[in-house]
Amino acid sequence: MITSPVTSPFLVIGGGIGGLAAALALARAGHRTRVLERAPEFGEVGAGLQVGPNASRVLDRLGVLDAVTTHAFFPTRLTLRDALTGERLTSLATGDAFRELFGYRYFVAHRADLHRTVLTACEETGLVELLPDKEVLEVRPRRGGAVVRCADGSEYSTYALVAADGVHSPTRRLLIGDGAPTDSGYVAYRGTVPMEVLARHGGLPEPDGMVIWAGPGLHLVQYPVRRGELCNQVATIDTRRYTEHAGDLTAQLRAAFDQACPDVRTGIQLMDTTRRWSLLDRPPATGWSQGAITLVGDAAHPMLQYLAQGACQAIEDSVALADSVDEHPDDIAAAFRAYEARRAPRTARVQSTARDWGEVLHVDGIGGRLRAALLADRAEDDYQAVEWLYGFDAAGTFGHTTRELSA
Repeated sequence: MITSPVTSPFLVIGGGIGGLAAALALARAGHRTRVLERAPEFGEVGAGLQVGPNASRVLDRLGVLDAVTTHAFFPTRLTLRDALTGERLTSLATGDAFRELFGYRYFVAHRADLHRTVLTACEETGLVELLPDKEVLEVRPRRGGAVVRCADGSEYSTYALVAADGVHSPTRRLLIGDGAPTDSGYVAYRGTVPMEVLARHGGLPEPDGMVIWAGPGLHLVQYPVRRGELCNQVATIDTRRYTEHAGDLTAQLRAAFDQACPDVRTGIQLMDTTRRWSLLDRPPATGWSQGAITLVGDAAHPMLQYLAQGACQAIEDSVALADSVDEHPDDIAAAFRAYEARRAPRTARVQSTARDWGEVLHVDGIGGRLRAALLADRAEDDYQAVEWLYGFDAAGTFGHTTRELSA
């Protein structure tokens, strides 16, 4: 028997943070939305997640900030140290002065906690239908909408399709056709260590802050999560440089950090090496809104991890999308074009700056010495370099920083 596709006003492909945030923003604006997730259940892979004020503004507008921060950790500073010598290079204070300028504190959370909070909020709206175990095999544009076909044979028709299907997005291939993402050559190992275990080895050098240990073609990030009960660790190496023991993940990682200072070597010894991620991105592009189909998050603007903005930019996308739809209630194609026009300049700058910051982190030789010299006299409360990033107000007046809004 031939059955007709199930129709929904809005259809989201992908139940990660970006997809759920988009669904929640649309629901808060009164739009019924269906979310298709390929996994057997909705969940999030990974460990720690950094959230800047630019994303906190959006989470606050969506009504989930208090719940998200229940188990969060608020560092007093973000510190950059030399991974080889242990020398402090610079810090960014994230206490009262930071909050006074940007309106929100910087916080770190477990990725699963943020995902679960947004998922619960979606369920509580009564407007979001969550369908797991729905692997999308095909997206077909049609007049006035789109149809998707899933591996289980089900089909879903929609007037507006939002694809949050990640860095390898099949929907992006349909719209832009720009091939595979760019492999940076770097890989990241991510995991958590109980703080009590780390304490037996001397603990964190700055237990109330977040530390980035930067070195030649490598770095280690450490910060507490789950109210300080766990330490999140992200160890990153350039596999093109550190080729020794390439067939043994643990040996390769430890060999890369062999010349690091004792604090860093301790963190690496406790690092979980069973899982690693290749660091992929794409150059900024346009054309990710065509007709009744658009992209959000990594599908639209995948970026390297060095600014900790991947999830934050997907969260920003959510309210820009919902607001654009409300501004063009009778024309989804126009709404999606307006959404892309709103987001593309912003996300392009974040993508490009993330690449640049990766270069700064991983310089060697004279470059490393110049970096240390340039940062030596920088004040902790000098926020000029990050105002464009953290002061951006995607939840209200687009394109303005906090300073511009208060002027």
